Amino acid sequence: MEGHHLHSSNIDTGDRIPQWSIQETKELLTIRTELDQTFMETKRNKILWEVISSKMKEKDYNRSADQCKCKWKNLVTRYKGCETIAPENVRQQFQFYNELQAIFAARMQRMLWIEAESGASGSSKKKGEILEVFSRQQMQMEVQWREIAKARKEERRLKEMEWRQAMDALEKERLLMDRRWKEREEQRRIRGEARAEKRDALITALLNKLKREDMVSVEVEWRGSFSLKGNSRAYPYRFICEGIVSESLVNFNFWDMLTLE
Repeated sequence: MEGHHLHSSNIDTGDRIPQWSIQETKELLTIRTELDQTFMETKRNKILWEVISSKMKEKDYNRSADQCKCKWKNLVTRYKGCETIAPENVRQQFQFYNELQAIFAARMQRMLWIEAESGASGSSKKKGEILEVFSRQQMQMEVQWREIAKARKEERRLKEMEWRQAMDALEKERLLMDRRWKEREEQRRIRGEARAEKRDALITALLNKLKREDMVSVEVEWRGSFSLKGNSRAYPYRFICEGIVSESLVNFNFWDMLTLE
């Protein structure tokens, strides 16, 4: 990968081609830029790639002519693949985009000037027309890039807005469910306290009645129902009874009487 900061000249990897570092790639582009005009004027450029390889070795990068040529082709391919990418994202996708763009822009300008000079009498009017066409094409590309960037920005904004609305709806639903649950728990607690108060009042009334009827030593056990045990002073027996407390009354039955005498 191009992101590794390593001098490939110091790496012996046998048949495997060492990876290109960022600085090494920049050196290749610098040399290639200097010789670009010569490349355009020469059909057989094998010697030029040998020159580039020699210049790379002068900078301590041991690269053959074929390796330099292959790397250049890969860079050009990646540059052409950025045509549909918004300008603000190009550098993130291809960090050498600006360098390649400068090379091709300079090449285009040279070609336009050559074409203008080779025209009839090299009139300034012809040159102006060619430059105008070139400028118009550049402006059209910039407009298209801005429109694409604007559309993508609007798309991101709409998606973010939809996401926020969905999150707000979920939060409101959660708060509503939490409030309803708390209300149910509060109502359940109130009903439980009311039942407990009624139960205590009914049992207290029952105990007072038994005491008034001369039944003493009353014991109460409560486990959802209740049982009473006691001795009577007026009658020679011990009684055991049980009952159930409802919302408004106490029902109980004597189910065991043992005579004391």
